[in-house]
Formats: sequence, structure tokens, C-alpha cells
Amino acid sequence: MEENYLEINKKTWNNRTEVHVDSEFYDNESFLKGRSSLNSIELDLFGDIKGKKILHLQCHFGQDSISLSRLGAQVTGVDFSDVAIEKAKELAQKMDVDTSFICCDVYSLPDILEEQFDIVFTSYGTIGWLPDINRWGSVVSHFLKPGGQFVFAEFHPVVWMFDSEFKFVKYNYFNTETIIEESEGTYTDGGEEMRNTEISWNHPMSDVVNSLMSSGLEILSLKEFDYSPYNCFANMEEVSSGEFVISGLKRRIPMVYAILAQKK
Repeated sequence: MEENYLEINKKTWNNRTEVHVDSEFYDNESFLKGRSSLNSIELDLFGDIKGKKILHLQCHFGQDSISLSRLGAQVTGVDFSDVAIEKAKELAQKMDVDTSFICCDVYSLPDILEEQFDIVFTSYGTIGWLPDINRWGSVVSHFLKPGGQFVFAEFHPVVWMFDSEFKFVKYNYFNTETIIEESEGTYTDGGEEMRNTEISWNHPMSDVVNSLMSSGLEILSLKEFDYSPYNCFANMEEVSSGEFVISGLKRRIPMVYAILAQKK
């Protein structure tokens, strides 16, 4: 099953996308009216992006890519889900923005895209679907111009140690084994009847940082946050506006980290 992880996970994300586009979680209605989907965590790292070329890896159905375009950037969004890319293109057309979208997995992208970018971006729940974190770092570097920057926001690897209800520690922080799970529903509202197979991998922060450094990037900033900007896990509560934590754990564990790196 592991060798077919792309095919299996693509089916899962195609199924999820159909639910996500109509969910209150993603709230396409307010997005179409002008709401940005970006959070302060990543916006603080971007700075002024007017006129910048941005490559957005694992963009799902394109809200963040389009939000970046509306800030003045020239954006290319990439995702391996053909359903997600179709929805992203439809959304961009509705909003009359020129965001480009490509259907491709991260590792194969250098074979079909020959551009380099001022910024590469990826965020929240992305790298756990990739088995080889060093190869990921090399792809990020490949698409950056010299002096270009990588903006990365991701759920903290401590989060992935827990079971789905955050009742006990289920996985080793340094877990290198393939995780194969049968999931019910999704992290948004809706789709409760869905049953999917997920194949994923945990990546400790040291592996992530070292993969970027070994690919020729300099770490400019590394921050950790004791909250999630999304209400996307079980047993969460909002403790401040836009800040969600696990009930019972409160602010005692890191939930998100963010990296700003620059290609030498």
C-alpha cells in the first residue's frame, strides 16, 4: 500500500475537496466577497509581496493562492488533487484573478515547471503527506531564485504525536514509520459519512530545518506558537480571537511553527 501512497491519498483529497468547498470552515461565501484566507502567522513573514512571483505548494483548492494574488503577487498554485485544482480554477475565474494552477505532486514538479520564484510558500498540514523530507527541501530550493525566500507555516510535530481525540500520546515524536490509517469524515463540517485511507509520515522539526539547510537555504526565523489559527482538531476551544487550543491542554503544547528561510 505504501508504494501507492500518491494514488491513495489523492483519492482521499479528491473526496475531501468536494466537501470542503461547500463547508462553513472554508466559508467560500465570504471569501468571494473579499475575505482573505491568510493568517497573521504567515503574513508577518511575507512582508510586501506586490510584484513578487510566488509558488504555492500543496495549495488545496486555492484560497490562499488567490489571497496572495489579491495582495499583488503573481502566484502559481500546485496540488496533486485534480478535483482541488479544478475547483481552484473555477474560484479564480469567479473572482477575476489571474492566479495560475498546476495539478502535480511536489516531487514531480521540477519535471514539468521550469520557472524560478521570489518566494515559495506552503502551509498547514502539508509535509506530513510527503515521505522524503530531504527531497522536499531540494524541491523548495530548486524553485527559488538566489536570494529568494521560503515561507512555511505548519502544525507542530508535537501535535501529530497524539491520537485523534488528544487523549493520549500515540506516536513517537521521532517516528519514521509509515502511518496508515482509516479516517472517518474530515476536519471541516460536513462529510461525516466519508471513509478514507490516509498514508502519512511524521517529520520532527530538526529534520525539516536540516533538509532546508542542506539544500542551500539559510534559516532567517523560526517561531513556535501555542495555538492553531484553525478549529480543525477534536476537542478544541477558542481562547482568543482566531486562536484555538486543545481543551485540557490549553497553551501547554506548541501547535504551530513557522520558518522564514532564504536561498543563498
